[in-house]
Amino acid sequence: MDKNFRVRLIVGFGMFVISLIAMYTFNEIPFKILFGIFAVMSAIELFSFFKRKFSGSLAILAFIEFIFLVCGTIFVARTDVSHFWYVILGVPGYDIFAYLSGKLCGGKIFKKSRPFPYVSKNKTWEGTFLGLFMAISMVAILMASRNAFSTDFMYLFCGPLALIGDLFESFLKRKFDVKDSNEILIKNPIFNKLEMLVGGSEGHGGFLDRIDSTAFSTTILLIISFMV
Repeated sequence: MDKNFRVRLIVGFGMFVISLIAMYTFNEIPFKILFGIFAVMSAIELFSFFKRKFSGSLAILAFIEFIFLVCGTIFVARTDVSHFWYVILGVPGYDIFAYLSGKLCGGKIFKKSRPFPYVSKNKTWEGTFLGLFMAISMVAILMASRNAFSTDFMYLFCGPLALIGDLFESFLKRKFDVKDSNEILIKNPIFNKLEMLVGGSEGHGGFLDRIDSTAFSTTILLIISFMV
């Protein structure tokens, strides 16, 4: 088990446990505050990219990502725990199963091709397909148990939206020549300890890498909720 995989596993499990405690022990308010803190730290990481590069087109891309963070926070603030469970199963669910499936099965069925070679070269067809399948299946099972397909159908899109949000952040980082969202900020002693809380050692992302998919997904869900 390589170090990157071990850190992702420990941090992912730890964040999941904290989320459960926040939602069910203290009700949903602490969870919403926690998400807001993550969004603020993600925004700080995002704007630190400008220390690497700056141009008008990059500013537009960064502003779009910032809008995702803001709208995602609004969605989390106005939704209830029962509906946010769809997001947890669909978005982190996709991320986790896509990563694990890619590690375990990547390249065994589709030997050479990669689905997104110019944006995220490490993604595999196996990881993408299995991640989407598991995310959609888990959301559908929860929806069926609640007999809520007619009212909550939009949450079936959580997995595909998570993929798009992850790809957008990968595209953004590629444009800024940044490998991990925290690689500039972690060198600042003010933020170093905070970054370490999310496994943010150099070479392994930070806050924005943790919630990029969630921010994009919940932004789209927020828009859909206003339309239906």
